[in-house]
Amino acid sequence: QVQLVESGGGLVQPGGSLRLSCAASGFRFSNYAMSWYRQAPGKEREWVAVIISTGGRPNYADSVKDRFTISRDNAKKTVYLQMDSLKPEDTAVYYCNAEMSSYGRVPVFAWGQGTQVTVSS
Repeated sequence: QVQLVESGGGLVQPGGSLRLSCAASGFRFSNYAMSWYRQAPGKEREWVAVIISTGGRPNYADSVKDRFTISRDNAKKTVYLQMDSLKPEDTAVYYCNAEMSSYGRVPVFAWGQGTQVTVSS
């Protein structure tokens, strides 16, 4: 049974940082590219970042480029998202998923519960 468990969200002031984690199980983690997505209230879920199976070639949405960093630990079956210089528009529920494509935007599995990130003063 596939499980994707996101954690690390919270309330942070603008300009602050958070590190999200996603623990994966039930599939061969090291075979898949992994992405982070987010969904803000009243909006569609959007892709944020992808990292290929070996941990290289990260790619980011323009809205988070140079502020967010995606990484992974295949031994721990975990993908991370380091978020710096956070803005109020980053407020959303954040999700991870495995990818059909190394370019992202083609999620494979059902979504987990996500982790809430709120950026507010």
